[in-house]
Amino acid sequence: MKFGILFVSHPDTSAEPYPHRGVHARVTREIQEADRLGYDIAWIAEHHFSNAYGILPDPFAYIAYLAPQTERIKLGTAVMTLPLHNPLRIVENAAFVDILTNGRFIMGLGSGYRPYEFEGFGVNFETRHDRQEEALSVVLEALHTRKVRHDGAYYRHDVDGDYEIFPASVQQPHPPLYMAAGSDRSIAFAARHGFGLMLSTLPAFETLAGQTAFYREKLKDAPEQWSRNPAFGQIDQARWVYVAESDAKAKEESKEGILRILKNFTTRGAGGYMGLVSEKGADPELDYDELVQTTLLHGSPDTVIERLHKLQSMTGMTSLVLYYPPYYGEEKTLKMLQLFAETVLPEFQDGA
Repeated sequence: MKFGILFVSHPDTSAEPYPHRGVHARVTREIQEADRLGYDIAWIAEHHFSNAYGILPDPFAYIAYLAPQTERIKLGTAVMTLPLHNPLRIVENAAFVDILTNGRFIMGLGSGYRPYEFEGFGVNFETRHDRQEEALSVVLEALHTRKVRHDGAYYRHDVDGDYEIFPASVQQPHPPLYMAAGSDRSIAFAARHGFGLMLSTLPAFETLAGQTAFYREKLKDAPEQWSRNPAFGQIDQARWVYVAESDAKAKEESKEGILRILKNFTTRGAGGYMGLVSEKGADPELDYDELVQTTLLHGSPDTVIERLHKLQSMTGMTSLVLYYPPYYGEEKTLKMLQLFAETVLPEFQDGA
Protein backbone atom coordinates (compact mmCIF):
# COMPACT_ATOMS: atom_id res chain seq x y z
CA MET A 1 0.00 0.00 0.00
CA LYS A 2 1.08 3.56 -0.69
CA PHE A 3 0.72 6.40 1.81
CA GLY A 4 0.00 10.00 0.97
CA ILE A 5 -0.94 13.10 2.93
CA LEU A 6 -3.58 15.63 1.85
CA PHE A 7 -2.47 19.24 2.28
CA VAL A 8 -5.35 21.72 2.11
CA SER A 9 -3.40 24.80 3.30
CA HIS A 10 -6.13 25.43 5.85
CA PRO A 11 -5.03 28.20 8.23
CA ASP A 12 -5.11 27.89 11.97
CA THR A 13 -6.27 31.45 12.48
CA SER A 14 -4.97 31.57 16.05
CA ALA A 15 -1.39 30.72 14.99
CA GLU A 16 -1.48 32.11 11.43
CA PRO A 17 -3.37 35.40 11.80
CA TYR A 18 -5.08 37.27 8.99
CA PRO A 19 -4.20 37.34 6.10
CA HIS A 20 -2.74 33.93 6.95
CA ARG A 21 0.48 34.10 4.92
CA GLY A 22 2.20 31.86 7.45
CA VAL A 23 0.12 28.83 6.47
CA HIS A 24 2.21 28.25 3.35
CA ALA A 25 5.57 28.07 5.11
CA ARG A 26 4.07 25.71 7.70
CA VAL A 27 2.58 23.39 5.07
CA THR A 28 5.88 23.39 3.16
CA ARG A 29 7.69 22.27 6.33
CA GLU A 30 5.18 19.45 6.78
CA ILE A 31 5.68 18.30 3.17
CA GLN A 32 9.44 18.30 3.56
CA GLU A 33 9.08 16.25 6.74
CA ALA A 34 6.74 13.81 4.95
CA ASP A 35 9.41 13.39 2.29
CA ARG A 36 12.03 12.68 4.95
CA LEU A 37 9.81 10.23 6.84
CA GLY A 38 9.10 8.05 3.80
CA TYR A 39 5.54 8.98 2.83
CA ASP A 40 4.87 8.31 -0.84
CA ILE A 41 2.74 11.23 -2.02
CA ALA A 42 2.01 14.84 -1.05
CA TRP A 43 -1.43 15.75 -2.36
CA ILE A 44 -2.10 19.48 -2.87
CA ALA A 45 -5.69 20.78 -2.76
CA GLU A 46 -7.12 23.76 -4.66
CA HIS A 47 -9.45 26.10 -2.73
CA HIS A 48 -10.44 29.75 -2.97
CA PHE A 49 -11.98 32.72 -1.16
CA SER A 50 -12.52 31.46 2.42
CA ASN A 51 -10.23 31.18 5.45
CA ALA A 52 -12.68 28.63 6.92
CA TYR A 53 -11.03 26.04 4.66
CA GLY A 54 -8.08 25.96 2.29
CA ILE A 55 -6.49 29.02 0.70
CA LEU A 56 -4.21 27.64 -2.01
CA PRO A 57 -5.37 28.85 -5.45
CA ASP A 58 -2.89 27.08 -7.75
CA PRO A 59 -1.55 23.59 -7.00
CA PHE A 60 0.54 23.64 -10.20
CA ALA A 61 2.50 26.70 -9.05
CA TYR A 62 2.99 25.19 -5.59
CA ILE A 63 4.17 21.85 -6.96
CA ALA A 64 6.70 23.63 -9.18
CA TYR A 65 7.93 25.41 -6.04
CA LEU A 66 8.09 22.14 -4.08
CA ALA A 67 9.94 20.17 -6.74
CA PRO A 68 13.49 21.34 -5.87
CA GLN A 69 12.69 21.34 -2.13
CA THR A 70 11.82 17.64 -2.02
CA GLU A 71 13.80 14.59 -3.05
CA ARG A 72 11.67 11.50 -3.59
CA ILE A 73 8.06 12.11 -2.59
CA LYS A 74 5.56 12.27 -5.46
CA LEU A 75 3.58 15.50 -5.80
CA GLY A 76 -0.08 15.41 -6.78
CA THR A 77 -3.19 17.56 -7.12
CA ALA A 78 -6.13 16.54 -4.92
CA VAL A 79 -7.85 18.01 -6.65
CA MET A 80 -7.83 20.51 -9.47
CA THR A 81 -11.44 21.75 -9.63
CA LEU A 82 -11.85 21.07 -13.31
CA PRO A 83 -15.05 23.07 -14.04
CA LEU A 84 -13.22 26.24 -12.93
CA HIS A 85 -10.45 25.79 -15.53
CA ASN A 86 -9.77 25.62 -19.23
CA PRO A 87 -9.11 21.89 -19.78
CA LEU A 88 -6.22 22.50 -22.19
CA ARG A 89 -4.44 24.64 -19.61
CA ILE A 90 -4.79 21.69 -17.23
CA VAL A 91 -3.18 19.40 -19.82
CA GLU A 92 -0.31 21.82 -20.56
CA ASN A 93 0.46 22.49 -16.90
CA ALA A 94 0.28 18.80 -15.97
CA ALA A 95 2.96 17.99 -18.53
CA PHE A 96 5.04 21.00 -17.49
CA VAL A 97 5.12 20.13 -13.78
CA ASP A 98 5.77 16.49 -14.65
CA ILE A 99 8.96 17.72 -16.34
CA LEU A 100 9.83 20.02 -13.44
CA THR A 101 9.40 17.19 -10.92
CA ASN A 102 11.27 14.71 -13.17
CA GLY A 103 8.27 12.40 -13.40
CA ARG A 104 7.03 12.73 -9.82
CA PHE A 105 3.69 14.31 -10.71
CA ILE A 106 0.23 12.77 -10.21
CA MET A 107 -2.98 14.51 -11.29
CA GLY A 108 -6.26 14.28 -9.41
CA LEU A 109 -9.30 16.03 -10.87
CA GLY A 110 -12.74 16.71 -9.42
CA SER A 111 -15.98 18.63 -9.92
CA GLY A 112 -15.76 20.77 -6.77
CA TYR A 113 -18.36 21.08 -4.03
CA ARG A 114 -18.15 24.59 -2.55
CA PRO A 115 -20.69 26.97 -4.17
CA TYR A 116 -18.90 30.17 -3.14
CA GLU A 117 -15.86 29.17 -5.22
CA PHE A 118 -18.04 28.86 -8.32
CA GLU A 119 -19.83 32.12 -7.54
CA GLY A 120 -16.48 33.86 -7.23
CA PHE A 121 -15.39 32.73 -10.69
CA GLY A 122 -18.79 33.27 -12.31
CA VAL A 123 -19.36 29.57 -13.05
CA ASN A 124 -22.77 27.95 -12.54
CA PHE A 125 -22.44 25.53 -9.62
CA GLU A 126 -25.37 23.40 -10.76
CA THR A 127 -23.70 22.58 -14.10
CA ARG A 128 -20.41 21.42 -12.56
CA HIS A 129 -20.87 17.70 -13.28
CA ASP A 130 -21.82 18.32 -16.91
CA ARG A 131 -18.87 20.70 -17.29
CA GLN A 132 -16.50 18.21 -15.74
CA GLU A 133 -17.56 15.32 -17.95
CA GLU A 134 -17.18 17.41 -21.09
CA ALA A 135 -13.82 18.76 -19.92
CA LEU A 136 -12.55 15.27 -19.08
CA SER A 137 -13.23 14.13 -22.63
CA VAL A 138 -11.07 17.02 -23.84
CA VAL A 139 -8.33 16.21 -21.31
CA LEU A 140 -8.16 12.54 -22.33
CA GLU A 141 -8.08 13.29 -26.06
CA ALA A 142 -5.41 15.94 -25.60
CA LEU A 143 -3.23 13.73 -23.40
CA HIS A 144 -3.36 10.82 -25.81
CA THR A 145 -3.10 12.63 -29.17
CA ARG A 146 -1.65 16.08 -28.26
CA LYS A 147 -4.22 17.49 -30.66
CA VAL A 148 -7.87 18.25 -30.14
CA ARG A 149 -10.90 19.50 -32.01
CA HIS A 150 -13.87 20.02 -29.77
CA ASP A 151 -17.08 22.06 -30.08
CA GLY A 152 -19.25 21.37 -27.05
CA ALA A 153 -21.76 22.98 -24.75
CA TYR A 154 -19.10 24.54 -22.50
CA TYR A 155 -15.74 24.29 -24.28
CA ARG A 156 -14.40 24.92 -27.77
CA HIS A 157 -10.87 23.98 -28.82
CA ASP A 158 -8.98 23.60 -32.06
CA VAL A 159 -5.34 22.49 -31.89
CA ASP A 160 -4.64 20.64 -35.12
CA GLY A 161 -2.71 20.74 -38.38
CA ASP A 162 0.68 22.34 -37.83
CA TYR A 163 0.00 22.74 -34.12
CA GLU A 164 0.07 20.38 -31.16
CA ILE A 165 -0.05 20.53 -27.38
CA PHE A 166 3.29 21.15 -25.68
CA PRO A 167 5.15 20.31 -23.54
CA ALA A 168 5.19 16.51 -23.47
CA SER A 169 5.24 14.84 -20.07
CA VAL A 170 8.05 12.62 -18.78
CA GLN A 171 5.58 9.89 -17.79
CA GLN A 172 3.89 8.21 -20.73
CA PRO A 173 1.25 8.04 -22.00
CA HIS A 174 0.65 10.66 -19.30
CA PRO A 175 1.05 11.09 -15.53
CA PRO A 176 -1.26 8.96 -13.36
CA LEU A 177 -4.81 10.32 -13.53
CA TYR A 178 -7.26 10.13 -10.64
CA MET A 179 -10.80 11.39 -10.26
CA ALA A 180 -12.43 12.34 -6.96
CA ALA A 181 -15.89 10.79 -6.80
CA GLY A 182 -18.61 9.95 -4.31
CA SER A 183 -21.86 9.57 -6.26
CA ASP A 184 -22.74 6.62 -8.49
CA ARG A 185 -22.63 8.93 -11.52
CA SER A 186 -19.11 10.15 -10.79
CA ILE A 187 -17.72 6.76 -9.76
CA ALA A 188 -19.09 5.11 -12.91
CA PHE A 189 -17.69 7.86 -15.11
CA ALA A 190 -14.28 7.58 -13.46
CA ALA A 191 -14.18 3.81 -13.95
CA ARG A 192 -15.41 3.81 -17.55
CA HIS A 193 -12.75 6.37 -18.48
CA GLY A 194 -9.92 4.54 -16.74
CA PHE A 195 -9.32 6.98 -13.88
CA GLY A 196 -7.98 5.92 -10.52
CA LEU A 197 -10.54 6.58 -7.79
CA MET A 198 -10.13 9.10 -4.98
CA LEU A 199 -12.65 8.71 -2.14
CA SER A 200 -13.60 11.18 0.55
CA THR A 201 -12.67 11.20 4.23
CA LEU A 202 -16.34 11.37 5.22
CA PRO A 203 -18.05 8.02 4.43
CA ALA A 204 -18.03 5.17 6.94
CA PHE A 205 -16.17 1.95 6.14
CA GLU A 206 -19.38 0.18 5.09
CA THR A 207 -20.22 2.93 2.59
CA LEU A 208 -16.71 2.80 1.17
CA ALA A 209 -17.00 -0.95 0.65
CA GLY A 210 -20.03 -0.40 -1.57
CA GLN A 211 -18.42 2.45 -3.49
CA THR A 212 -15.24 0.51 -4.23
CA ALA A 213 -17.12 -2.63 -5.31
CA PHE A 214 -19.20 -0.49 -7.68
CA TYR A 215 -16.02 1.10 -9.09
CA ARG A 216 -14.35 -2.23 -9.75
CA GLU A 217 -17.47 -3.53 -11.52
CA LYS A 218 -17.62 -0.47 -13.79
CA LEU A 219 -13.90 -0.79 -14.65
CA LYS A 220 -14.93 -3.65 -16.93
CA ASP A 221 -16.57 -1.05 -19.21
CA ALA A 222 -13.34 0.93 -19.76
CA PRO A 223 -11.92 0.62 -23.29
CA GLU A 224 -8.37 -0.66 -23.64
CA GLN A 225 -7.04 2.80 -24.52
CA TRP A 226 -8.10 4.26 -21.15
CA SER A 227 -6.78 1.25 -19.23
CA ARG A 228 -3.23 2.40 -20.04
CA ASN A 229 -3.58 5.12 -17.41
CA PRO A 230 -0.87 4.34 -14.80
CA ALA A 231 -3.55 4.82 -12.10
CA PHE A 232 -6.10 2.48 -13.72
CA GLY A 233 -7.86 0.46 -11.01
CA GLN A 234 -6.09 2.24 -8.16
CA ILE A 235 -8.17 3.26 -5.14
CA ASP A 236 -6.88 6.13 -3.01
CA GLN A 237 -8.81 6.34 0.21
CA ALA A 238 -8.62 9.57 2.24
CA ARG A 239 -9.12 9.22 6.00
CA TRP A 240 -8.92 11.46 9.04
CA VAL A 241 -5.88 10.08 10.88
CA TYR A 242 -4.46 10.64 14.34
CA VAL A 243 -2.10 8.23 16.08
CA ALA A 244 -0.84 8.63 19.66
CA GLU A 245 0.66 6.45 22.37
CA SER A 246 -2.81 5.20 23.42
CA ASP A 247 -6.44 5.43 22.33
CA ALA A 248 -7.16 7.71 25.27
CA LYS A 249 -4.28 10.01 24.36
CA ALA A 250 -5.42 10.17 20.74
CA LYS A 251 -8.92 11.16 21.85
CA GLU A 252 -7.60 13.77 24.27
CA GLU A 253 -5.40 15.38 21.64
CA SER A 254 -7.69 15.16 18.60
CA LYS A 255 -11.36 15.26 19.63
CA GLU A 256 -11.90 19.01 19.63
CA GLY A 257 -9.99 19.57 16.40
CA ILE A 258 -11.60 16.77 14.40
CA LEU A 259 -15.17 17.67 15.41
CA ARG A 260 -14.44 21.31 14.62
CA ILE A 261 -13.25 20.55 11.08
CA LEU A 262 -16.05 18.06 10.39
CA LYS A 263 -18.67 20.69 11.21
CA ASN A 264 -17.24 22.71 8.31
CA PHE A 265 -18.67 20.11 5.93
CA THR A 266 -22.19 20.67 7.26
CA THR A 267 -22.24 24.39 6.47
CA ARG A 268 -23.92 26.04 3.48
CA GLY A 269 -20.46 26.78 2.11
CA ALA A 270 -19.83 23.04 1.59
CA GLY A 271 -22.95 22.70 -0.57
CA GLY A 272 -24.33 19.68 1.28
CA TYR A 273 -21.19 17.68 0.52
CA MET A 274 -21.38 15.60 3.71
CA GLY A 275 -24.74 14.20 2.66
CA LEU A 276 -23.83 13.80 -1.01
CA VAL A 277 -20.79 11.56 -0.52
CA SER A 278 -21.56 9.79 2.75
CA GLU A 279 -24.34 8.12 4.69
CA LYS A 280 -24.21 10.77 7.42
CA GLY A 281 -26.66 13.28 5.99
CA ALA A 282 -26.13 16.98 5.40
CA ASP A 283 -26.32 18.03 9.08
CA PRO A 284 -25.57 15.00 11.26
CA GLU A 285 -25.05 14.79 14.99
CA LEU A 286 -21.33 14.05 15.32
CA ASP A 287 -20.09 11.87 18.17
CA TYR A 288 -16.35 11.25 18.46
CA ASP A 289 -16.61 7.72 19.85
CA GLU A 290 -19.04 6.68 17.12
CA LEU A 291 -16.83 8.22 14.42
CA VAL A 292 -13.83 6.27 15.75
CA GLN A 293 -15.80 3.05 15.25
CA THR A 294 -17.18 3.86 11.79
CA THR A 295 -15.06 6.45 10.00
CA LEU A 296 -11.83 7.69 11.59
CA LEU A 297 -8.39 6.13 11.88
CA HIS A 298 -7.67 7.49 15.36
CA GLY A 299 -6.01 5.74 18.27
CA SER A 300 -2.88 3.91 19.33
CA PRO A 301 -0.60 2.39 16.66
CA ASP A 302 -2.11 -1.05 17.31
CA THR A 303 -5.65 0.29 17.00
CA VAL A 304 -4.90 2.17 13.79
CA ILE A 305 -3.11 -0.84 12.28
CA GLU A 306 -6.07 -3.09 13.09
CA ARG A 307 -8.58 -0.59 11.67
CA LEU A 308 -6.51 -0.04 8.54
CA HIS A 309 -6.25 -3.79 7.91
CA LYS A 310 -10.04 -3.94 8.18
CA LEU A 311 -10.52 -1.01 5.78
CA GLN A 312 -8.09 -2.53 3.29
CA SER A 313 -9.84 -5.90 3.36
CA MET A 314 -13.27 -4.27 2.91
CA THR A 315 -12.32 -1.96 0.04
CA GLY A 316 -9.24 -3.29 -1.74
CA MET A 317 -7.71 0.17 -1.38
CA THR A 318 -4.23 0.63 -2.81
CA SER A 319 -3.35 3.89 -1.08
CA LEU A 320 -4.19 5.66 2.15
CA VAL A 321 -4.34 9.46 2.09
CA LEU A 322 -3.89 10.87 5.58
CA TYR A 323 -5.75 14.04 6.49
CA TYR A 324 -5.84 16.09 9.67
CA PRO A 325 -6.96 19.63 10.60
CA PRO A 326 -4.47 22.39 11.42
CA TYR A 327 -5.74 22.82 14.96
CA TYR A 328 -3.38 20.34 16.68
CA GLY A 329 -0.44 22.72 16.25
CA GLU A 330 2.69 22.14 14.19
CA GLU A 331 4.72 20.43 16.90
CA LYS A 332 2.01 17.90 17.75
CA THR A 333 1.24 17.30 14.06
CA LEU A 334 4.86 16.54 13.18
CA LYS A 335 5.12 14.21 16.18
CA MET A 336 1.99 12.39 15.01
CA LEU A 337 3.32 12.03 11.45
CA GLN A 338 6.59 10.62 12.76
CA LEU A 339 4.85 8.12 15.05
CA PHE A 340 2.62 6.98 12.18
CA ALA A 341 5.66 6.61 9.90
CA GLU A 342 7.56 4.59 12.49
CA THR A 343 4.74 2.30 13.63
CA VAL A 344 2.07 2.00 10.92
CA LEU A 345 3.83 2.45 7.57
CA PRO A 346 6.17 -0.54 8.02
CA GLU A 347 3.14 -2.85 8.39
CA PHE A 348 1.70 -1.93 5.01
CA GLN A 349 4.23 -0.40 2.63
CA ASP A 350 5.37 -2.39 -0.38
CA GLY A 351 7.97 -4.95 0.71
CA ALA A 352 6.78 -4.96 4.32
